[in-house]
Amino acid sequence: MHPNRRLFLTAAGAFAASAFATSAFADDAVQEILNSPRRGTWTSGFDAVAGGRPKIATDLPIFSPETVNFVELAIQQYQNLVNQGGWPQVPATKKLQLGVTDPEVVTLRKRLMISGDLPQSAGISEAFDSYVDAALKRFQLRHGLPPDGVTGKYTYAALNVSAAVRLQQLQINLVRLRSMSGFLGDRYVVVNVPAMQVEAVENGRVVSRHNAIVGRVSRQTPLVNSKINEIIVNPYWHVPVSIIKKDIIPIVRKDPKYLADNNIHILGPDGKEVDPATIDWTTDEAAKYQFRQDPGKINAMASVKINFPSPDGVYMHDTPEQSLFSQLMRFDSSGCVRVQNVHDLVLWLLRDNGGWTRQRLDQTIKSGISTPVELVKPVPVYFTYIDAWSTGDGVVQFRNDIYGRDGIGELQVSSAQ
Repeated sequence: MHPNRRLFLTAAGAFAASAFATSAFADDAVQEILNSPRRGTWTSGFDAVAGGRPKIATDLPIFSPETVNFVELAIQQYQNLVNQGGWPQVPATKKLQLGVTDPEVVTLRKRLMISGDLPQSAGISEAFDSYVDAALKRFQLRHGLPPDGVTGKYTYAALNVSAAVRLQQLQINLVRLRSMSGFLGDRYVVVNVPAMQVEAVENGRVVSRHNAIVGRVSRQTPLVNSKINEIIVNPYWHVPVSIIKKDIIPIVRKDPKYLADNNIHILGPDGKEVDPATIDWTTDEAAKYQFRQDPGKINAMASVKINFPSPDGVYMHDTPEQSLFSQLMRFDSSGCVRVQNVHDLVLWLLRDNGGWTRQRLDQTIKSGISTPVELVKPVPVYFTYIDAWSTGDGVVQFRNDIYGRDGIGELQVSSAQ
C-alpha cells in the first residue's frame, strides 16, 4: 500500500474514532493529530481545490477499469472510517457560511476533515473561514449540490448520511460498475440517471458532459442498452398513451383550447384528423387516438430527437424548457431524457455522416421541416443507475438513491437547495 494511503487509513480512522467520544477527549485527539509531524501528507490522496492537488472534474468515464479501481480503494477507506466510528452528525440548526463564528463550525470542520474535504492543516476553530468555505464547496460538488458554500437544508442532509450508509452505497455500485467495465465501444453515450448526467465517450475519455432531465419517481427512466441509430431534426411529438391519460385529458377538461394552443392534432386509425369536439372528454375515449404535436419551438422535444430501439419507447431530446436545467433535482420527465446543449451531442453523433456542421444544423432547425437522419455508424447508448463512484484517488462522488434501488433507506433530496 502506498504510504500516503496507509497514513490516510490510520490518521482518518483515529480521528473518526474520537468523533463520538467526550468533548475533552475528542479535542485532545484532534490536537494530537493536528500536532503530528506527518500531518502534511494527510490529504495528499484527496483532490481539494487548493494546494495543487487534482481537481474533481475529470475526463475519466464513469464506466472504466480505472473507476472500478478507485471505487475499490474508496471502499477500503470508508470501511476503515466505519470501523473507527464514522463521522459526527452536524446539527442542522443554523445557516453556516463564510464569515460566521459559531461553536457548530467545530463539528462541521471535524466532519469535513474525516471525509477528506478539509485539509487537516486548517485546524479546529469556531471560524467559518476560507478553508471551510472551499472544503464545503468541494463536498457539495462531490454530492451533486450547488457549490455555494452554505449549509442549507439539503447540504445538511448529505453531510449527515452516515459513513456506514455511504460504504454500502459504494459496495452496491461497485457491482454495477464491474459489470460495465469491459469494452463498450470506441464511441458511446452513457446516461447516468441518479446523477442526471450524460457522457459522450470516445477512445476511453469523456469528450463532453451534459446535464439531463430524467424521469420522476412515478415515471422512472428505465435501464437501456441500445444503439443510437437516428437523429430527427424538428421532430413531431407522438404523445405516449400514458401522457394522454395522465396529463392531456385532465388538462383538456379544464381548457378545451389546450390542443389548438399547443399545435397538437388528434389522428384516427386512418390517419385523418379528428375534431376534438367529437370526443367525450369525461372518459378516456381520447386515449384510443394518436396525438401528434407539430414541429416548432413549443414542441415538447423542441429542435431534435435522438432515437434508438427501446422496449420502453424512451429516447433523448431537446426541450423548450431550458430553465429546468438550472434546478437542483432534475427528475421531471415522463421517462425520456432531455439533454442540455444537445446540439453539441447531436453534431458529435453525426460526425461520420459528413457535412453536418453547426451552420447546417441551425439552418435545418430554422426551416421547420421535420428531417430524419439515419446514422451511418450507430453509436451505443447505455442508460444506467450509478449513485456512488470514484474517478480519482480520494474523489468519491455520491448522488441520491432517487428511485430507491439500493435498498439502504431513503437517500432522497427535494427539488431545491
